[in-house]
This record gives sequence, structure tokens and C-alpha cells, in this order.
Amino acid sequence: MKYAITGSIGHISKGIVQQLVAAGHQVTVLTTNQARVASIEQLGAKAAVGSVEDRDFVTRSFAGTDAVYLMIPPNVGVTHWLDYQKQVADNYVAAVAANNIKYVLVLSSIGAHMRKGAGPIDGPAYLEVALQQHPAVNVVNLRPSYFYYNLFGQIGLIKHAGIAGSAQPASQKLVLTHTADIADVAAALLLKPDFKGQTVQYIASDDTQTWESITKTLGNAIGKPELPYVEFTDEQSRQGMLQAGVSAVIAEGYVEMGQALRGGEMQADYWQNRPQTLGKVKLADFAKEFAGAYNAG
Repeated sequence: MKYAITGSIGHISKGIVQQLVAAGHQVTVLTTNQARVASIEQLGAKAAVGSVEDRDFVTRSFAGTDAVYLMIPPNVGVTHWLDYQKQVADNYVAAVAANNIKYVLVLSSIGAHMRKGAGPIDGPAYLEVALQQHPAVNVVNLRPSYFYYNLFGQIGLIKHAGIAGSAQPASQKLVLTHTADIADVAAALLLKPDFKGQTVQYIASDDTQTWESITKTLGNAIGKPELPYVEFTDEQSRQGMLQAGVSAVIAEGYVEMGQALRGGEMQADYWQNRPQTLGKVKLADFAKEFAGAYNAG
């Protein structure tokens, strides 16, 4: 089979590409970065270099493929975040329709059921809805939760302030997902594209943790068992992001997402449709990765 994979060879896409190539399939990887071409080709895939904001490029890159994996790449430089996400989503849907592609996998997110009001998740939610206008296309909307690797953002806070923290209470339960587990689910679906209709599949690796238990586990892993957790206000969170160089529109989006998580709306549909099988990587496993990154910095 022939596949087109968006997201270059990032955290999730690389694992998908590796598994598809290993199974003997032809894979085209869309990337904006010419410097990634050699790495893509070393994986046994073909690189298509261009911007997903260019509809013609996306349409050409999807030509002749049997199935595609869609993810909206982050773009911290935009001034209108949702407009950017909608443009990319519309380009994807137009390219799928133009090439009569029947199998589509979407990297969406927990919270997409809200459709709006979840910050950066509003873009993938828009893509889910846009694909519904094409009922002949078979779609699985993958909805993972909080990526473990986002916890790497705590390293600077721990080193410089001696705390871990977020704009969530310590008791807030946080559904965690490892990108390797997402790649495994995505690859399995693409390798056997017999899914029908348009469905949702939640992906989680560990859904038993709170910010308090996360802080304790990570603290123990780096030799700081007494590491305190601090709950920030939304304004403190916003100002922290702005001081770190994050644009105002991106910072506001993350504040909105945090509010949706804190209020319970963001994870509500997950708990109603919790997957029967969780991924392999638990918090204790990730803590080893975290310690490695912490000690290497």
C-alpha cells in the first residue's frame, strides 16, 4: 500500500513511518524542512518538502496514496492560531477529497468533543467536523491526552525555582499518553485499514495519576523526593509563558485549555469512553526518561 504521513518525522510520525516501511509499504512523508530529507530517506521513505499551508502541495503529496495520517503541526509564530489550524485542516480535507482517499487517520486530542473552548485542541476538533462532510471517507479520530514529553517543561522550573507546578490543583487527575503508544495504535490501524465510518478512539498510557503523584514520582526519579508542587493562577501561567517568549495568542490558548481541564470538561468524554486497553508506558517508565533529560541538561 501507499501512505502519506504528515508531521515530518516528529515524536509520533517517525514511529509510524518505521512500522509501515518495515512492513514493506511505500511511504511519503510531508516535511517543511529540507534538512530532514536525508533522515526520512534513511528510514526508507520518500520526502515531500513543502508547506501544509499550501493546498496544491498537500494535494500533490497525497496523490496515489491509499491512506493518510493527518496531524496539524504546531506553529508558534502565527498571530491567529485557530485560523492557521483551520487553513491546514481545510487543505487536508480538500486533498483527501481530490485524491479520493478512503482511509484517514487523524491525530486529534482529548477534549475535541467540546468542539470549541479548549485552546489548541479547537483546531483538531475542526478537522474532525470537516471530515464529517465527506461520509464516504473512513476516518478514525485518535484522541490521546496529555503527552508525557510535555512534562519535560518542568525541568527548568525545578532547576531554577525548586518546584514543579501548573495552573491545576495538585489533586487534578491527568490522563497521560506516551507518543510511542500513539504511534503503535496509529500504525496498527494503517497496516490493516479495515475501519469503517467515522469513529473516535481514545489513547492513554496511564490514567491513574494526579499532579501530586506525578510530582512525587518525578521528584524521586531525580533524587528530589520532597519536590513541592505549586498551583499557579491563570495569570501567573500566562505571564510565565509570555516571559519565556511564547506569543500572546499561544499563551491565551494554553490558558483556555488549562481552564477546560480544570473545569472537568476536557476529560469528561474520555471517562465516558475510556479505552479497555491502555498503552505500555506507565509514569514509572517515563520517569526514567525524565531523569535522563534532567541530568543531561
